[in-house]
Amino acid sequence: MEVGYAVDPAFRRQGYARAALVALLKWAREEAAIHRVRASIGPDNLASLALVSQYGFVKAGEQWDDEDGLEVIFEVDAGLA
Repeated sequence: MEVGYAVDPAFRRQGYARAALVALLKWAREEAAIHRVRASIGPDNLASLALVSQYGFVKAGEQWDDEDGLEVIFEVDAGLA
């Protein structure tokens, strides 16, 4: 499963991304069919990079997105998230 979130610039640094990620990870843990959780983050998005690292995500590779450009792929075992 891939998680995603976006926060309007006027509301950043207020915990909304963390709340969304925590809720998505909780849901993923409860779904037996979900084994891994993935997040694709732009390499310059330092806030999101720091956030996923706090929840056990590790770098799994990179990909090119035609809309967003280079993205770093992070994954975590759903049972450990």
